[in-house]
Amino acid sequence: MSDDLIVVLTALNLEYQAVRERLLSPETYRHSRGTRFEIGALPNGHGRIALGLTGKGNQPSAVLAERAVQEFSPAALLFVGVAGALWDTPPLGDVVVATHVYAYHGGTSEDDGLKARPRAWESPHEISQAAAHLARVGAWARCTPPEQRRPQAHLGPIAAGEIVQNSRVSREAEWIRRTYNDALAIEMEGAGVAQAGHLSGAPVAIVRGISDRADGTKATEADRAWQPVAAANAAAFALDLAEELIKQEESPSMRKDHKPGGGGNVINTAHGNVGVQAGHVNDSTFHVSFTSSGEASGGPTDQLAALREELARAHAAGHLDEDTHEAASNELDIADKGMEEGTPESRKTSILALKRLRGLIGDLASLAAKVASLITTVKGLS
Repeated sequence: MSDDLIVVLTALNLEYQAVRERLLSPETYRHSRGTRFEIGALPNGHGRIALGLTGKGNQPSAVLAERAVQEFSPAALLFVGVAGALWDTPPLGDVVVATHVYAYHGGTSEDDGLKARPRAWESPHEISQAAAHLARVGAWARCTPPEQRRPQAHLGPIAAGEIVQNSRVSREAEWIRRTYNDALAIEMEGAGVAQAGHLSGAPVAIVRGISDRADGTKATEADRAWQPVAAANAAAFALDLAEELIKQEESPSMRKDHKPGGGGNVINTAHGNVGVQAGHVNDSTFHVSFTSSGEASGGPTDQLAALREELARAHAAGHLDEDTHEAASNELDIADKGMEEGTPESRKTSILALKRLRGLIGDLASLAAKVASLITTVKGLS
């Protein structure tokens, strides 16, 4: 498995371009059967993305998803694009991450109507946990243009079928809403990708930006205006999710052989003597304790991420009201962007944003102290 590589697939060129423009130095990679991918680095250089275009529909998406998994052995497979909302929420431009995918066209037609016989695939636990974390923190939306509403991410079921659903009053629309009333969005590729991931053992995430309401407005001026916005928001969330999943693969705490507290077991299955330095022996099993020499404090970017999480917890606990939390998050976005750019001028912008943040959360002494410490750190980089 390639721990530092994630496959991202899209159905439309618009969606493909929304992901591609965020990658660093994408280079063409040609599969032996002619399928073209582009491999580029994530925006911060931490991990790689293999990007491919499947076209519309569950079947071609499943075939190319399986092909990509066999070719790259990725840490995960993400399908990214736009979708229609089945209800009045989520709002246009928001992102939906599938907790599970319904292949809703499974059924049997009988005298008294169509009886649903769906298949469903649940999102892997570690992906749902990572997505929920990113949705809470909200940093993925840091690049939203100032004239646009800041989008949010929602976790819930997605329905994937074989037709373009563009009506709220048709017989199919009524049946879908009656039978799959918990689905937040509807599209045409997620079921194929989810099944391919299930068969190949690759973790799959379906990330969709809401571009319409499946209500007859597809191909209108409004839809053409919202599609690029929804695609861009889905791409932004997906790439932050990809980075988070790569970090998990690299983290010792996520490895199966890791033991909390730094302990570990050494098991001798061979004949002969085994020398052990430190530890103790219980019967024929050696128990070895590994001690840490101490963790170095993270850099400014890590500290910013930690601050964002603490702000989210303070907000959830009721210590920060909604307006203050939103203003504080905006200042963190400015500081984060300044640190990413890395120029002396952008670092000054980061420092000013952190000073404003410190003023906003002055009532929370421990958080304000951490912000002050971070200001000192950033000043030392100037």
